[in-house]
Amino acid sequence: MRTIWYEETLIAMIRIEIDGQAVDVERDTTILQAARQLAIDIPALCHHAAVKPYSACRICTVEVIRRGRSQLTASCSYPIREEIQVLTNSERVIHARRVLMELLLAQCPESKDIRDLAHRLGVENTRFRTRGEGSNCILCGLCVRVCRDVIGVSAISFVNRGWKREVKTPFDAPSEVCIACRACAHVCPTGAIQAEDISGNRMLSFWQTSRELQACASCGRPFAPGAEVQHLTRGRDDLRESLGICPQCRRTETGGRLERWTTSAQSRAIKDHGTP
Repeated sequence: MRTIWYEETLIAMIRIEIDGQAVDVERDTTILQAARQLAIDIPALCHHAAVKPYSACRICTVEVIRRGRSQLTASCSYPIREEIQVLTNSERVIHARRVLMELLLAQCPESKDIRDLAHRLGVENTRFRTRGEGSNCILCGLCVRVCRDVIGVSAISFVNRGWKREVKTPFDAPSEVCIACRACAHVCPTGAIQAEDISGNRMLSFWQTSRELQACASCGRPFAPGAEVQHLTRGRDDLRESLGICPQCRRTETGGRLERWTTSAQSRAIKDHGTP
């Protein structure tokens, strides 16, 4: 362990080795974060920077050698607190990832993202019984955690146990609290969640939910769910005007203000200093 000064603060750094490359990291940095600092590719499906690690998919498994002992662990949630050696492509790691990939293929046989990752890891088929058609959900929990921890709505959650485990709205009914912000669709690693704007409504078929789109106060075109705008502006009167217009009109309005400001600045310069 060594220390460095950063912005007048003494920071303890821990030196670790990943695939033969040394790197100094702060305490509690995860192995996945450290590997990305070195541009070492570790596949991951359930990881997203916006939420805490969950270690659901385990595809980011690596081999950690600590005090002479070796273990397999999920790199996305392993906090670095001492000097360790990490192997991301050892024989044990490759075998573990391929078995995990077979399980994911059985879970989501139709998912293009899963099939592409499986092919990349050298897996073409699965020995396990497939779940069947129509499901691309790997139960990574990203949508649940983003909705709860980032958006603050908790419109969805895990239900049931074992092989019946799913992500659903309460009572599997159209959600009354979903704001149709599409955050769940954005973080979904397999594309299982889709959101479409159709006939003035945003449809999330995975949740059997739709929300009416609000019209832009400037051009009149529907652009965002009214529920989402209300959620974002709750207690923020300063945002109501800017979020009440669509992104295109907002850019046009900002460009107009910038042009007026530039013209005004040029006029003042000419008035103060004369025409060049």
